[in-house]
Amino acid sequence: MAGNLSKLVFMFLVVAGFFLNTNTSYAFQEGAPPAAEKKEEGGESKPAANTSLFVHIIKSAGWVFGPLILIISIALIAFICLLAMELRMATSIPPNFVEEFTDLVNKKQFKQAFDIAKEDGSFLGRVMSQGMSRLQYGIEDARESAYNMVDSIKASKEQSITYLSTIGTLGPLIGLVGTVFGMILSFMELGKPGSTPRPDKLADGISHALVVTLLGIGLSVPAIFFHAFYRNRLIKISMDTSLIADDLLTQMYHSTKKAAGQPAVANPASSPSIATPGAAK
Repeated sequence: MAGNLSKLVFMFLVVAGFFLNTNTSYAFQEGAPPAAEKKEEGGESKPAANTSLFVHIIKSAGWVFGPLILIISIALIAFICLLAMELRMATSIPPNFVEEFTDLVNKKQFKQAFDIAKEDGSFLGRVMSQGMSRLQYGIEDARESAYNMVDSIKASKEQSITYLSTIGTLGPLIGLVGTVFGMILSFMELGKPGSTPRPDKLADGISHALVVTLLGIGLSVPAIFFHAFYRNRLIKISMDTSLIADDLLTQMYHSTKKAAGQPAVANPASSPSIATPGAAK
């Protein structure tokens, strides 16, 4: 995960540098509108600085809110990419694993079926290995053990998804703190005794304050969206895994009963013994 995070940080810095270079060079491109001139005390005119919107946002974020929002943004991108790799249907429920497992059960190779389930690190593989380890005590016990594993894996994935919700909640709050701080500075300028406040300074201070709010909201919107997206995907994967695991466990249970020379019964508790996956050869 550390390698993936370092790549994400590098990509983020490259993209940020690209946009910074693009926006700062816009004022020097041919055909750019001339900068407005403002009067100095001596009567001489001085061209006003033509600052791009991106540079204005960077300056407004400052040395406190800027690095803080940057770190949270990198963490957000890392969580989104990590969940995108983990919560893929093909990764959680591999079709090849289902086909190979079914084929081995049909061939009465229960030990090999148990081994591939134990070695498979997917969502379904972990659930199947846990359920098969309890299959000797009955199909109901195996199902309950498999469902408990589904809940356990689902809870571990929900922890990562919860971080997205936390970032989505913190974004506007960080922006609000920056806005309040900037407004305080603007009103301090407005309340200085014995001097007339300059409207351009007040407007500049308010603009800097609102920029932090913009960054906070911009951080919150993708976090809330991906939180809902991955939460729904996790629910679907968990339901599909439970259904497929139940079907495979039932198939293996009846196959082991037939391999042991005993008729399959509706109530597993009334059966004297059930062959384990490792016992059948």
